[in-house]
Amino acid sequence: MATVETRSLTKRFDGTNAVDGVDLAVREGEFLVLLGPSGSGKTTLLRLIAGLETPSAGDILVGGRVVTGLPPRAHNMAMVFQGYALYPHLSVAGNIAFPLEARGMPRDEIARKVSWAAGLFGIDQLLVRKPRQLSGGERQRVALARAVVRDPVAFLLDEPLSNLDAKLRTSAREELQQLQRRLATTTIYVTHDQIEALALGDRVAVLDHGRMHQLGTPQQVYEQPADIFVATFIGSPPMNLVGSDAVVTGFRPEHFLPREVYVSDDMLEPFPFRVTRIENLGSDRLVYGLLEPPLPPAKVISRIPCVVSFPLETGTSYPFAVRRADLRRFDPRSGASLGAAPPAGSP
Repeated sequence: MATVETRSLTKRFDGTNAVDGVDLAVREGEFLVLLGPSGSGKTTLLRLIAGLETPSAGDILVGGRVVTGLPPRAHNMAMVFQGYALYPHLSVAGNIAFPLEARGMPRDEIARKVSWAAGLFGIDQLLVRKPRQLSGGERQRVALARAVVRDPVAFLLDEPLSNLDAKLRTSAREELQQLQRRLATTTIYVTHDQIEALALGDRVAVLDHGRMHQLGTPQQVYEQPADIFVATFIGSPPMNLVGSDAVVTGFRPEHFLPREVYVSDDMLEPFPFRVTRIENLGSDRLVYGLLEPPLPPAKVISRIPCVVSFPLETGTSYPFAVRRADLRRFDPRSGASLGAAPPAGSP
């Protein structure tokens, strides 16, 4: 395993920066997730790190050594693609063995490593099958086994779970995280799924239009978003935003609750709220509505857990509140975070 760094890394396509001056330092043994919407540059960044694309500017370092412009073999990374890229004419054993055969490794050593990788992923009984005879989850395991068997310095995973159904994705996510912890191999994982990113990553890099907006732990990017883009991209429902010329105030739906839920008035910010729609989701309620004067008009959402039985009706106004410690402020022009709201009474 090794550290992976990018320094002012840029990739231009037709005059547009698909990756725009990204500085990133992935720690040895870390599980880092690149998160962003379609077109954010996360897959291009991954391909640059792998050596599959040539940068327009900037450098890539692996283990402190500059590998910019060198062929993929010099990067010594194993990449797992979204479609798994298995060879249909080869058996599972043949697919896993392929990168070892390409190196000219002795047959007995190849057999030993294939057996080890298959056992690691629980696919020992599938070695003679062809990819068309496998389920999506089994194909994913074969692709991962083929990556592991190479003994790379880092794993690069490009949305490897996106072809699985929701239930299988959850179990595969858990297995993948446990495997990475066991192998302690530096891992960079691309996804557009924020739940996947927050569940898997030691740290999360949030990208949009080729730029990195924030790099931090899952808790940091959720609770302390660096700007309005991160605040609204992460979270379902996203952070509520209430704007004015001076400042935009943000708060998460789960922090926006009926005033009566709180035990005291200390450090609360009041929000008069008229309910327009209620969605009962079992574990909680999503309550949609509008802020009322003297606040600026804004559509906001409250997420109320099922253990809070406060009665609500559409078309009715209620006093809601948010703890001041849970309020976030943003610059209305740049969108950059201005930090938490100051304590009551502060200038």
